[in-house]
Amino acid sequence: MLVSDNSSQKKHESRLEYMQSFTGQLMKESLSPVGRWLNGKLLDIQDGNMSVEFIVREDMSNPMGVLHGGIAATILDDVVGTMVYALGREFAYTSVNLNCDFLHAARTGETIIAEAKVVRAGKNIIHVEGMIKNPAGLIIAKCSSNLIQTGFKIPPH
Repeated sequence: MLVSDNSSQKKHESRLEYMQSFTGQLMKESLSPVGRWLNGKLLDIQDGNMSVEFIVREDMSNPMGVLHGGIAATILDDVVGTMVYALGREFAYTSVNLNCDFLHAARTGETIIAEAKVVRAGKNIIHVEGMIKNPAGLIIAKCSSNLIQTGFKIPPH
C-alpha cells in the first residue's frame, strides 16, 4: 500500500508542478476551451488553492457595461475546476452544483482576481469555494460547488 501511496503522490506533484509552470502567463494554452476564451493570467496555484487575474472585456459584459453574471459564474466554475484538476486525482471531476452570489459590479476594462480553494476533498466528492474580487478586495461574486468523480481517466499531460 505504501508504494501506491507514493506513486499517487508523485503523480499529484507532477500535475501540480505542470500547472505551476504556467504561473504568470495568460491561460491561452488551457486544457479547457472556455478557459482559453476567458484567457486569465495564472497568478498562483498550490495544493488546493488557485488565483487567476482577468480583465473584464466587452464580450464578458452585459448591456450596462458590467461583468455578466453568467460569465462570473463561468470564471468561478473554470477556476475551481482547474484547481481540482491540479490535485492530481486519477479520474476527472465534474460540477454537480454551483451556487453563486453576485455582490458588486465589475466594469468593462477593470481587473478582477478569481480565487479558489478546496474546503473538503473526499474520495468521490470535492467541496470547493471560489471568489472574485477587485484589486481593492471588494467581493464581486462568490460561489460554493461540489464536484463528483467521473469514470473518465485523466491522461498524462
